[in-house]
Amino acid sequence: MLDLRFVRENLDAIRVNVKNRRAQADADLVVRLYDERNALQQRMDAARAARNANAERMKAKLAPEERARLIEEGRRLKEEIAGLESAYGEADRRLTEEALKLPNMSHPDAPVAEGEAGNRPVRAWGTPTSFAFAPKDHVELGRSLDIIDFDSGARVAGQKFYYLKNEAVLLEQALVRYALDILRAEGFTLLATPDIAREEIVAGHGFTPRGEESNIYTLEGTDLCLIATAEITLGGYHAGQVLEAERLPLLLCGLSHCFRREAGAAGQFSKGLYRVHQFTKVEMFVFCHPSGSEAMLDRLVGIEERIFQGLELPYRIVDTCTGDLGGPAYRKFDFEAWMPGRGDGGEYGEVTSASNCTDFQARRLGIRFREAGKNAFVHTLNGTAIAVSRALVGLLENFQQSDGSVVLPQRIAAYAGFAKIEPREKR
Repeated sequence: MLDLRFVRENLDAIRVNVKNRRAQADADLVVRLYDERNALQQRMDAARAARNANAERMKAKLAPEERARLIEEGRRLKEEIAGLESAYGEADRRLTEEALKLPNMSHPDAPVAEGEAGNRPVRAWGTPTSFAFAPKDHVELGRSLDIIDFDSGARVAGQKFYYLKNEAVLLEQALVRYALDILRAEGFTLLATPDIAREEIVAGHGFTPRGEESNIYTLEGTDLCLIATAEITLGGYHAGQVLEAERLPLLLCGLSHCFRREAGAAGQFSKGLYRVHQFTKVEMFVFCHPSGSEAMLDRLVGIEERIFQGLELPYRIVDTCTGDLGGPAYRKFDFEAWMPGRGDGGEYGEVTSASNCTDFQARRLGIRFREAGKNAFVHTLNGTAIAVSRALVGLLENFQQSDGSVVLPQRIAAYAGFAKIEPREKR
């Protein structure tokens, strides 16, 4: 959520930002409601002051007629204040509802464009994998290696669910431990988080808990949701708290399952593990002093690079354009790994991202820090260390062999306890 005084004083910039980010928000309405609420606050303050003055006058020795007049005035002021309080509550509710639709401001260097095609390439690492044979995609590989069962997943839980089998189960654990070891060495506190959170915590991060366009699963009859990312439970860890400046930055790492409805998601690149309803993820989350958040974003990007270079997966980094940033992010960098099974001959596909959300989430969640006797909102950042499902896509497709096997990169093979996955018929 943006500071409402900032919105009032920078309305032109807010209008442009809303347009650039394709947000369904009305900055002018927010300012109008802000002014209405403030006017009601002033009227309430004046009426309360008059009530107090009236009560003070009644303490003196008064003629019966004067006392009766003051009693009647007190009754009138009480009714007026009650009406103003009701009007203020409704105005404040409407203001909050509309203000929450405003996206965060955008970094001045973020490319102004509407979709993925507008993302700006930053740098690349590795050479896209080429083969002397016709490569398979991960769906074919998962079936021939007997390590992924999409049919049983669909039969038991529905489309876009799956079973990992045999070596894939161990490979998931290997990827998780690999990421956790890197983050522990970086000073992150490791947490295995709940897989559910209250709606107010979900909404506080800028996610929409309910509605047709929501990607969040809600639990019937409760105010609880299945989390789409551990960003939600990590950010909620300090909701409503005031942190000491000396403790910043706080580096948290969360291991969780993630659940996403993927409402409206479709297309040729949604098949298999790339876009699913449930997956395991290791997430980074940082509570940071405002002066250090841009440097911290660079640090998170650097950690993600170490992780994917260790996996030997060719990747590129893109500076996400305004139309693709989502609501909370001030700036976001996406990591796209080379996926030979996409398109005609392979394409890059998103595997992780890192975002600086400045104080946008902290305002909604009420997370402050104390410095020099004053409280201010922290900046929050998040970054995916490993989203297991998409990492599996990259590993299977890039390291497949002509005989149908997959040879794992040395680093992850050491964690998995095996270096090669053979087709089922060769076992």
